[in-house]
Amino acid sequence: MDRIVSEEETIEDSFEKSIRPETLDEYVGQSEVKENLEIFIKAAKMREEPLDHVLLYGPPGLGKTTLAHIIANELGSNIKTASGPAIEKSGDLAAILSNLEPGDVLFIDEIHRIPRFVEEILYSAMEDFTLEIVVGAENSSRSIKIDLPPFTLVGATTRAGDLTSPLRDRFGITNKLNYYTVDELKQIALRTSKVLDCKIDVEAAEELARRSRGTPRICNRLFKRVRDFALVMGNGNIDLNITKIALDKLKVDELGLDETDYHLLKSIIEKFDGGPVGIEAIASSIGEEQTTIEDVYEPYLLQTGLLKRTTRGRMVTKRAYEHLGIPYKEK
Repeated sequence: MDRIVSEEETIEDSFEKSIRPETLDEYVGQSEVKENLEIFIKAAKMREEPLDHVLLYGPPGLGKTTLAHIIANELGSNIKTASGPAIEKSGDLAAILSNLEPGDVLFIDEIHRIPRFVEEILYSAMEDFTLEIVVGAENSSRSIKIDLPPFTLVGATTRAGDLTSPLRDRFGITNKLNYYTVDELKQIALRTSKVLDCKIDVEAAEELARRSRGTPRICNRLFKRVRDFALVMGNGNIDLNITKIALDKLKVDELGLDETDYHLLKSIIEKFDGGPVGIEAIASSIGEEQTTIEDVYEPYLLQTGLLKRTTRGRMVTKRAYEHLGIPYKEK
């Protein structure tokens, strides 16, 4: 069963696309990123040049894909989308690049997962708008150069540290997306209610925001579930009481933690005496992939001060013991 508070994309993404803002003015949060992008986009349009390539990084679910579509919208351009894991061969990337039209925005999600030998094709494409391809058999191979139309590459990643320096250096605009405040998420919940024509009380929107882990994708996903409870248990309007009942039944607590988070924290406490413990041992103890823990669970637990990293490994904090109702022993 999918985590209700998972930042990972699921089949419900069609729902998220239906409520996705289309302009920078409609986009809630990330104010510094928005202000800078607005300047850069206006300047590029005034010069009649393509926008510099943009790198967006940060935890999943914070709006990187949405921002890519907004950039294309604000530029008045078409957007072509691709995913790093799906680009397995040089020919895959060459086919994508050769199909671009002048001024297009190419969005590559999880760009850090493009194989290194394929990534090298991007270098000349990003710098000189040329595509260099080797054709022919080994003994008679030759390199041909194809001119590409000017385009803007928007790359998104949850692991900026995994990008190679040559690729990272070719992005003229680099933006980190941070977790959202409760007030920003409340605005998102209220906006979603208008788009979906489903009334929500301000107090309910704030409660929903408080339990959304600082992540718009989770906020919208929880909104959808709470809407179901309001329809069946009430008159369809979302009030504070319905919201609390729904989120409690979904086992999402007041900090936005769910059963998986509890399992992870309790595992460190019960099996490793609260830490420090290596990420590999944690992954084995709860049956999760190491990268999933690092990308999905850990960032929020670190942000909320329930977990900390040390040179010797991960440790559960005193605050986590208190939140879980477990007696804390000074070490």
